[in-house]
Amino acid sequence: MYREKIEAYIDSHRQEMLDDICKLCRINSEKMPYEEGKPYGAGAFDALNAALSMAEEYGFSIRNYDNYVGTVDLNDKEHQLDILAHLDVVPAGEGWTVTEPFNPVEKDGKLFGRGTADDKGPAVAALYALRAIKELGIPVNKNVRLILGTDEECGSSDIAHYYAVEKEAPMTFSPDAEFPVTNTEKGSLAGHFTAEFKASEALPKLVSVTAGIKVNVVPGKANAVVKGIDRAVLDQACQEITKSTGVVFEIDTEEDETKILAVGEGAHAAHPHDGNNALTALLTMLTKLPFAACEQIDAIHKLVKLIPHGDTKGKALGIAMADELSGDLTLAFSLLKVDAVSLDGTFDSRCPICANEENVLHVVKAKMTENGFTLLNDKMKEPHHVDGDSHFVQTLLRVYEIIRD
Repeated sequence: MYREKIEAYIDSHRQEMLDDICKLCRINSEKMPYEEGKPYGAGAFDALNAALSMAEEYGFSIRNYDNYVGTVDLNDKEHQLDILAHLDVVPAGEGWTVTEPFNPVEKDGKLFGRGTADDKGPAVAALYALRAIKELGIPVNKNVRLILGTDEECGSSDIAHYYAVEKEAPMTFSPDAEFPVTNTEKGSLAGHFTAEFKASEALPKLVSVTAGIKVNVVPGKANAVVKGIDRAVLDQACQEITKSTGVVFEIDTEEDETKILAVGEGAHAAHPHDGNNALTALLTMLTKLPFAACEQIDAIHKLVKLIPHGDTKGKALGIAMADELSGDLTLAFSLLKVDAVSLDGTFDSRCPICANEENVLHVVKAKMTENGFTLLNDKMKEPHHVDGDSHFVQTLLRVYEIIRD
């Protein structure tokens, strides 16, 4: 009954909607360190307040939950449906060709820029769906709430903050996946582990390792500093690992220390096989060098055995598994810092429906403990599945099919 009116409304507001998406996408809203009143840094704060101001200008009732989450309500009726979107983004990375990441442009019928697809574009599309209902006077019996988060890419602590004070709606969906409907979401374990060891001044030695920018990003670059290693030995080890992994190395010697940069290919941690992990390749290369024996180097060797280069399914950790509904478990070693006396690392694992704390978390914790590492996690995010035959999922499918046709 209202389809033609809604389509005409969206068509007539197309440019306005694109402008609003671009306005949000110009804001670099990747997670940054906490500032007073800005739990995820200035960028996420700015994006949230820009989106809420936008919604308020269009006549909606809004609420800001301590700059963690913002909400947009269609009306003041009984709460029935939540639309869960987010305004934070993963780091822009390198390799942009059509435009710079925070300078969105439209080209060949597509919008290019960081956040246009994940998830600022869909968030604005949801806002315009509410606008269409509101401004066309389409009658609805209950409320729809658009929830705008700012920490989805790094663990969703924003939503935990929101649900600590608000009840979940009877129905919730997120415009942050593939069409037509995704009714299964993997669980996750962001495995944070540490180790401590005695400092050693014996040469040759490893001074430091630093790698990674966010837990959910496969590192495209990784750095190490070594001391007392002959350049010819370094070159040979790097060439060997480049040949076996495809990761290349840049070496720069200053006085008595040598800096090593490993260059692979970054990717989203949900799809680690799409990248080439510079961190795991760097660690593998370090195990080929003739360092003086010490606890630090022993830890590096054990770490390479637990998370070897190319193992994106957690086989070495003993957690490789898969099911028909959600596919393989994936694992990306994403963050690491090593100095003379300590090691601090994090891996990102996306766990299928068959995963649970017994067969993932407890297994990893035992493996880590056995090798001298301490896994700091006491829980993991459980997988989620909604029956494909449920009324809610079938309704979403019908809506998609109607629009597609």
